[in-house]
Amino acid sequence: MAAESTAVYVYGIVPADVETEPHAIGVGDPPSEVTVVRHGEIAALVSTLESDLPLGTPADLRAHEELLDGSAAVCPVLPLRFGAVMTDTDAVESELLAANEDQFRAALDELEGRVQFVIRGRYIEDAILRELLDENAQAAQLKDEIRGKPEDATRNARIMLGELINDAIETKRAQDTGKVVSELEKLDALINQREPTHDEDAVHLAVLVESARRKELEEMVRRLIADWDGRVELNLLGPMAAYDFVTKPAPTG
Repeated sequence: MAAESTAVYVYGIVPADVETEPHAIGVGDPPSEVTVVRHGEIAALVSTLESDLPLGTPADLRAHEELLDGSAAVCPVLPLRFGAVMTDTDAVESELLAANEDQFRAALDELEGRVQFVIRGRYIEDAILRELLDENAQAAQLKDEIRGKPEDATRNARIMLGELINDAIETKRAQDTGKVVSELEKLDALINQREPTHDEDAVHLAVLVESARRKELEEMVRRLIADWDGRVELNLLGPMAAYDFVTKPAPTG
């Protein structure tokens, strides 16, 4: 029988002195143990992969992120996009690490002592609707006009009300996001504003902050949670790898 074809999956770039956790596993079914390929002062986190098996299951995505986020908690990491596969470890060293050594080393130096978090908030529907109706007399009037009436008979009024509410939420989102950005600037954080993923998103920011200022960030978020109690459900996610700031495209090989 022919030998099974394998390839090497690459998760990210780390300093060369990094050691993987015992029995750390990565993508694939069954998953392979994660190892390190080194070149000079940099290295790549990798695992073997049966090249004829497709990637992309929820378990694969979860394994990719968990490995990178766990590594980012202890050292700088340059995450590669999901699906980075090369032919073998020699290709990883020569075509990825050696070919990009200076760039990768400089990027790791910039990330030293920093970590990414995501601040995400969503408006509480009833609360934001009351707020908007209190502030917008036209919207309040339309709301009264359609109350208790058949949907067909109030179609135009409902469309107009929906447009007013959507526009008002966009304005609120910009104002509330600006408030959070102003607070983050006091922490000398790098900020990447993400696109809303839901109509009622209030804030969606990726933040790169010094690890030493993590407690300050957490305290800032606690203050905002208290200020927006009953209005916005606010969450701080992380620490995680710096996906929004340094993600590299998948290598070919």
